[in-house]
Amino acid sequence: MIQAQPIWLRFLSGADIEGLGVGPADAIAAVESVVGAHGRGETVFEPRTHLVPDNGGVGHFNILRGHVSTLGRRGISAVKVVGDFVPNYQHGLPSELAMVTLFDPMTGVPLAIMDATLITEVRTGAMTAVGAKYLARRDSRILGHVGARGTAFANVTMLDGLFPLEEIRVTSRRPESREAFAARLREVITTPVRAVATADEAFDGADILVEASRLEQPEPLLRTAAVKPGAFVVPYGTVSAVELDLLDVMDKVVVDDWRESRSGRFGALRAHVDTGRLTEQSLYAQLGEIVSGSKPGRERPDERILFWHRGLSILDVALAHLILTRAEAAEAGTMLRYR
Repeated sequence: MIQAQPIWLRFLSGADIEGLGVGPADAIAAVESVVGAHGRGETVFEPRTHLVPDNGGVGHFNILRGHVSTLGRRGISAVKVVGDFVPNYQHGLPSELAMVTLFDPMTGVPLAIMDATLITEVRTGAMTAVGAKYLARRDSRILGHVGARGTAFANVTMLDGLFPLEEIRVTSRRPESREAFAARLREVITTPVRAVATADEAFDGADILVEASRLEQPEPLLRTAAVKPGAFVVPYGTVSAVELDLLDVMDKVVVDDWRESRSGRFGALRAHVDTGRLTEQSLYAQLGEIVSGSKPGRERPDERILFWHRGLSILDVALAHLILTRAEAAEAGTMLRYR
């Protein structure tokens, strides 16, 4: 009889992860690599599911599950639970708090548990950046961004690192929020940042339009008329903030994963899918098909292109694996005996 050996796993707190020095370029590279793997069929995941507690509608949980065969010697599987609680600012908390558990896919042994709050923010910004790398005009000069919390900082700073931006306009519902966001951005980037009062001001004449609002009810913040020829549009708020005819002016519509786009009750283009305005036939591509080279991305400077990403679990797996690898090399975190 084989004697069971103790099983240990690594716990990584938010502070542990911040000390590992994972930068924007690392995150973008990890996300781009796993998106390419998705395009080649080297990943396995299920669409996210939701847990909506009886809490008066203040928030819900998303459960994401994924596996990436190309990571490590045997691949990595993971499960992430992330809360989406918009009023958390009233308690001095992020609106999205998350935790991820990594597993050995050959034995089911848990390898690590880590704070995934930063992972959630960074992987979303990196996905926006990877989409822009393949779908936005290389000479994009103006970025309009709606939303000032959660993933907003990663969105703006990563896009600023990829394009020769001359102006960044940011807005959110609360003046104090957008002003604080603009001030935070000015501390780390040199591109002029302007806080504006409305989404219309943010998007007017913009080359890259990102809608990352935190609405409680649908409201058209990103208007179809604001999308000029050559624009790159990224709407991904939990609740729709776009007009129903938005897709009518698009030359290409790209998603991260079509099956994920059809799942759940939330998402910026939920109404477009439910009403048949966006179908598998009208969809141009999944981003993985473009990153892996099976389909071209932007082909003309005047194309209007929309990229809708819902947040694939495989992005969390890729970044969590990167963090775990760094933590193991640095002997960071706390070892916990599992059994």
